[in-house]
Amino acid sequence: MVLRWYSSVIDTPDPRALGGWWAEAIGWQKVYEADDEVVLVPGGVTEEEVRAMPWERVPPGLVFVRVAEPKQVKNRIHLDLAPHTGQDRDAEITRLEQLGAVRVDVGQDSSASWTVLADPEGNEFCVLSSRSL
Repeated sequence: MVLRWYSSVIDTPDPRALGGWWAEAIGWQKVYEADDEVVLVPGGVTEEEVRAMPWERVPPGLVFVRVAEPKQVKNRIHLDLAPHTGQDRDAEITRLEQLGAVRVDVGQDSSASWTVLADPEGNEFCVLSSRSL
């Protein structure tokens, strides 16, 4: 038996706003949107392509669900994002900051090869060095 990583769920007081922010930040598409839940899947992948993939190879989605309380402490799990080697990493970080991300210090060393940012609700994520895979 094989289990598939189906989705990562992010709690938020405003699923539409935060889901929209992440859709713009990483170029994913909304496949479901309601006041209490927003679902994103990788952009550029058609439903036919997904249906043709083996179950265990279908990429996970991001789900934003409504909760009453705001984020209060540092995340115990976070997303790592990486630009392709053909992209300008610093320009991507600037673009995320222009969308509303802010740089945060979670104790990383000044020589770290990644940059820690937080989305508009304070959820930490990292932008890694450029990668080809």
